[in-house]
Amino acid sequence: MKIPVITGTIRRRILLNYRVAPDVARAVLPARFRPKLVRGQAIAGICLIRLESIRPRGFPELAGISSENTAHRIAVEWEGDDGQTRQGVYVPRRDTDSRLNALAGGRVFPGVHHHSKFTVEDRNGRISMRILADDFKDPLVELKAGETGDFPESSVFGSLGESSGFFEAGCIGYSARPDSCTLDGLLLKVSDWRVTPLNVHSARSAYYDDESIFPPDSIELDHALLMRDIAHEWHSEPTMTTEMPNADNSPSSTPACASA
Repeated sequence: MKIPVITGTIRRRILLNYRVAPDVARAVLPARFRPKLVRGQAIAGICLIRLESIRPRGFPELAGISSENTAHRIAVEWEGDDGQTRQGVYVPRRDTDSRLNALAGGRVFPGVHHHSKFTVEDRNGRISMRILADDFKDPLVELKAGETGDFPESSVFGSLGESSGFFEAGCIGYSARPDSCTLDGLLLKVSDWRVTPLNVHSARSAYYDDESIFPPDSIELDHALLMRDIAHEWHSEPTMTTEMPNADNSPSSTPACASA
């Protein structure tokens, strides 16, 4: 799905990150992907992002729109058509408070977006969020956090710099189309990548707390990062199939695509 280059400002971006048993993460991924591991752990998470002045590149800032958005995601690796290992994230679910985004997502631009209600408080270094999805009875996400200068020693990552580099390198996101074996890709380009630690006081996710997908003791909150006031662009990436390619780079005939 080809779109023009989209530009705007990341007013606030939270990366809420979990460590996951690799076999559990692998079970929810299309066959094309494998979990990207850090010290033997898969990394999943939620990107909670406020975008402002979003518009095609070259359009005036006043033409832009703003929205609150989330993406549940899992860090992955895969082999490109050139045989080189690539990295990014697989996004099983996206949510937005913009009805325009919900209508156009998966049709006009990559990724199906579920419409949800966002309640956000962000002041004096404290952030709270509550997201109610139209298709969930309980809140999709609840978060209370505060800005801090300390990176948690309990993290699977050895330092803030290691975590920052991991997520900066994985800025390609792939999402499935409805009733399709095609994966749409979207690349986030940030010229001034800056993150700070975020201290999580409490966090809930209806997706990651679902024990039918993530059994008890298979997933644990690891750490969170915060980005503020950063210019960015979205670029299209080539589409892929959910199937595992054969040695000649043609799709396999396995049924994994149909069930993804």
